[in-house]
Amino acid sequence: MSGIKLINKIVFFKIFNMHHTESNLIEIKDKIKDKINLLSLTSYNPKIIAVSKTFKEQDILPLLSYGHCDFGENKVQESLLKWPSLKQKFKNVKLHMLGKLQTNKVKFAVDIFDYIHSLDNLKLANKLANEIHKKDKKIKMFIQINLGGEKQKSGIEPNELEMFYRNCLSLKLEIVGTMCIPPDNQDPKLFFKDLHYLNEKINLSEISMGMTNDYLEALEYRSTYLRIGTGIFGKRTS
Repeated sequence: MSGIKLINKIVFFKIFNMHHTESNLIEIKDKIKDKINLLSLTSYNPKIIAVSKTFKEQDILPLLSYGHCDFGENKVQESLLKWPSLKQKFKNVKLHMLGKLQTNKVKFAVDIFDYIHSLDNLKLANKLANEIHKKDKKIKMFIQINLGGEKQKSGIEPNELEMFYRNCLSLKLEIVGTMCIPPDNQDPKLFFKDLHYLNEKINLSEISMGMTNDYLEALEYRSTYLRIGTGIFGKRTS
């Protein structure tokens, strides 16, 4: 067998035996690369958060073995059941809290998460500051902004951002960026544009926006963290 045929056979074997989460992630990375090239952007390398909420360890392990590092969860209790052992084995993992964080779960959240994307009120900020400083933790945070004015969604009002940010700095919290979830059935670009503007206004470097259905649009407004769940893991059953 020639060298080329052998290499092709090995590549085919790897692809054929690849877990669906790995192949989905690779496909998404290719789409992101193509979009960035289309936008003629240089030195732009957004990170993909694989949103693993409701999925079991056996669904997550192939991605960990593949070398993916950033994962997202919505609930503290679920995270505590599956991530301590995984983080012990895979030292480079960064775990992101994406869902609403209740103040009574803060002491547990601080033990397991590396990033919190849903900081949205001063009571929570104070509680986080107390736990982080008491335990000498390093946790990076995003301020969640309710750009659509939806009562059912968390987030501070846009006009409150600058004051809230100053309050967080006074608590010595490490605020790295802002986050939003656009309203359903509306053009997400309108909200991505607003978040990009607000983020620049307070001179932050990170933006958490873009999910399975709109991550390519989020790239147009320089999202640095894309939160992709079903696009990687498939449809959730629970």
